[in-house]
Amino acid sequence: MHPILFEVGGFPVYTYGLLLAAAYLLGLQFALRRARTRGLDPNRVMDLGIWIIVSALLGAKLLLLVVEFEAFRQNPAEILNLARSGGVFYGGLIAAVAVALWYLRRHRMPVWTVTDVFAPGIALGHVIGRLGCLFAGCCFGRPADVPWAITFHSEYAARNVGTPLGIPLHPTQLYEAGAELVILVLLLATERKGRPFPGRTFWIYMLLYAISRFVIEFYRNDPRGMVGDFSTSQFVSLLLAPLSIVMLIVLSRRREPEPAKRMRKARAA
Repeated sequence: MHPILFEVGGFPVYTYGLLLAAAYLLGLQFALRRARTRGLDPNRVMDLGIWIIVSALLGAKLLLLVVEFEAFRQNPAEILNLARSGGVFYGGLIAAVAVALWYLRRHRMPVWTVTDVFAPGIALGHVIGRLGCLFAGCCFGRPADVPWAITFHSEYAARNVGTPLGIPLHPTQLYEAGAELVILVLLLATERKGRPFPGRTFWIYMLLYAISRFVIEFYRNDPRGMVGDFSTSQFVSLLLAPLSIVMLIVLSRRREPEPAKRMRKARAA
């Protein structure tokens, strides 16, 4: 693990921050390429991508603040660490979806077609982002005696995010990165199979991620808030999975104009 990749003029360049930036940029670039093949305005998609990145960053940190409110209340100085923390992914996802829906409605873009464009990019970005978590030592797992357990030794990570040192742990960062990679492959492989409809790729992503995150949370050991017997992310997953199924059923029964026609109508308006 290398929380600090290198230094420039005495200023550290954090591995997590670098990989997080790469995750957003590669995810957005992937979405732009997919948008062009669907007749969407790349400029609008680029603007939307910027809105998504900003709202995701803020939403992730806000949910972390809510989840760990008691810890921040007892030690207000820790709020400064929010600037260095990636936050809670679900907070970023919820905020990004809400802002994206507002933007799409405002500019009369085909909502579910655009979300389908972005879904694989989100999965790709998440793969890279979780590798950043591994290097930073955050989102760590429970003690484990499995052959693939990992042991951290960075004092900086222990001070910064509370990473347990010298103890074999479940590599939950790799579990989630691997799950996201599998989801990405499945989304791309099945996108044109069966009877595609707008929104299918996006809500399949949401469903698969909710299931994978719910399971992986059992192996995590970092503080992340609890709702009853479940972690905050597990609780969100329990809400998101059935919602995804309902949305898949509802959208499969409706018809939506082709993206190109929708865009022409939007420009005319």
